[in-house]
Amino acid sequence: MSTAIPQSILEALTNVSMPRHVTMAQPQQTLEVEGYRIPVYHSEVLVVGSGAAGLRAAVELRRRKVDVLVATQTLFWGTSACSGSDKQTLHTASTSFRGDNFTALANAIGAGGAMDADTAYVEAVGSVEAFIGLKSMGLPLPEDRYGAVLRYQTDHDEVGRATSCGPRTSRLMVKVLAEEAALLGVPFVDHATAVRLLTEGEGEQRRVAGVLAIVKGARQEDNPWGLCLMRSATVVLAAGGPGELFRDSVYPKRCFGSLGLALEAGIATVNLTEHQFGIGTRRDEFPWNLSGTYVQSMPYIYSVDEQGEEHNFLARYYRTTRELASNIFRKGYQWPIHATRMLDFGSSLVDLAIYNESQSGRTIYMDFNRNPLPVPGDEPFALGNLDEDVYHYLRNNDACLELPIARLQRMNPLAIELYKHHGHDLTTKPLPFNVNHQHMNGGIAVDIWGHSSLSGCYAIGEAAGTHGVTRPGGAALNAGQVFGLRCAKHIAATPRVASDSLFARETAELLQQIQRDSSHPQALRIDDIRDEIQQRMSERAGFVCDAAQVPDAVEAARRLNQRIARNGVAITHPNQTAFSLQWRQMALASEALLVALENYIARGGGSRGARMLCSAQGDVAPQTREGVMSEFRFISEKAEHRQEQIQVTWRNGEFIVDRRPLRALDDLSTIFFEKNWPDYLTEEIYRR
Repeated sequence: MSTAIPQSILEALTNVSMPRHVTMAQPQQTLEVEGYRIPVYHSEVLVVGSGAAGLRAAVELRRRKVDVLVATQTLFWGTSACSGSDKQTLHTASTSFRGDNFTALANAIGAGGAMDADTAYVEAVGSVEAFIGLKSMGLPLPEDRYGAVLRYQTDHDEVGRATSCGPRTSRLMVKVLAEEAALLGVPFVDHATAVRLLTEGEGEQRRVAGVLAIVKGARQEDNPWGLCLMRSATVVLAAGGPGELFRDSVYPKRCFGSLGLALEAGIATVNLTEHQFGIGTRRDEFPWNLSGTYVQSMPYIYSVDEQGEEHNFLARYYRTTRELASNIFRKGYQWPIHATRMLDFGSSLVDLAIYNESQSGRTIYMDFNRNPLPVPGDEPFALGNLDEDVYHYLRNNDACLELPIARLQRMNPLAIELYKHHGHDLTTKPLPFNVNHQHMNGGIAVDIWGHSSLSGCYAIGEAAGTHGVTRPGGAALNAGQVFGLRCAKHIAATPRVASDSLFARETAELLQQIQRDSSHPQALRIDDIRDEIQQRMSERAGFVCDAAQVPDAVEAARRLNQRIARNGVAITHPNQTAFSLQWRQMALASEALLVALENYIARGGGSRGARMLCSAQGDVAPQTREGVMSEFRFISEKAEHRQEQIQVTWRNGEFIVDRRPLRALDDLSTIFFEKNWPDYLTEEIYRR
């Protein structure tokens, strides 16, 4: 029998507080530009973002005695601190009572295609050091009485490599890293939004030299917008993904990420077409992924129409009650939508049914106090009438209990506690939810050290485009930790030459732009830009995508950017300055994604990962118990597209789209201790 968990423990793992006292950086000088006084910060390395990835980089840099500064929009806030699920991190310990190896793990990480083999191997190898580092900082990952970390199966993971501290795993990661940063005296600039990357040199000699940022605390009469200059020879972009791109999103609000910032600076990006979509609670309430035990408890999923009538809509899609309930369960470890799982009555047919139902204006609910209702003409739900993999999972976890809420309480009481903490009691009322955008797998193109195409500029976490089409659940958190550690090692071993410039011209240009946006009578309203971008992205580039409509979406996005360039983005109050600049960048990122998608479709690209490309010329279509869903006929993926990445770069006012083959992994059999040790001792490994 499972041991009952005391309420005090549940609360401690749910209500996770962050350190209150950290070192706050002070500007070292003041730059006077056109009558304005602009604070100037100096550091060897500037980390943009204070999530799990950025904090890991800052901590590892500080340990290596590198002068590092962290600029963050909101201290210890963002995707890793405010969202997540109950299936997290990845590592290479013994799994499912069998040994695992780095090559097998790398193959699993890159199995979806469009991922560099060397990156996958780096993430596999680095997971051990990243994992042990988190444990040594106090991350309470669960162990059995023999000291082995408890593990289970997650998305795109057939072995069982995942582990978890519960729904708040990523927040707990941020907590222990924040405490370590505070202990090491890492300095922070809070309420700081990086809005422009500064560079020096031309061509191959061009390199990053810092950022211009909007800092709330810097707003004064002689600096009303709070503009600050942060000079640094090295910049690490770790501000997360573009969470504001989609209307239907599980990201916390105000997650803009670094993608638009990087595009403006001419940095190459890859795999912008690749995302994760899945079921989650609505953004206007408490956004959260409904993966893992939320669906493995098999709640009743239904819709309510405008007249208040309930609809057991999944019963129209699956042939038997057993098939329906078993596929709800499988959403636990097949949570992200996958186009192929919409076929053959797979688990992603659940997502398509939810999408279809919500398109008709109905609200979708999960009820943990009712079991799934039967398919008409079939037997009622019964624990003894489930697919074998489902029944064995429940039995092994002592969860063969009568109601979903009892099964959820047995398997994961923290899941209930989390929603209770946010004002929703799953034990008493149904939970409204929908299909949402959850993660961008693409992003800034980087090498095996996290270094981008701009010299001195690194990207880690969701800002980096290190993932392929699919990835095992928790691999994103692992990648952020691995590359936070690796970029710190690389930076510490690389000479850093600080710029002598105070970038008065670049600062003056940005000030002039802000002034124009504050006074231009035809400047576009932020709310209008947001609504246009999010509606277009959700309706034309969501997980259901009509291939024929993408070119028009590209043209509309291009026209929006032209209007923004001509008229600006309105700043009606100084506290809107950062948002105005971020929405400029979001508009650019939106066009970049659509351009990449258009290019992929034009070359015959098909449905893969989380996006189904619907077309009358599609070769397959989902099927339900009522027949073929011909309106969702889609194009199948072509195998050759798995062996390349689409690269998008903003250059001279237009997007340049290239295709590049995947990087291979060197022959590991040629690596030997005596031969390769000198490369480590002389730091040659960082220069190759």
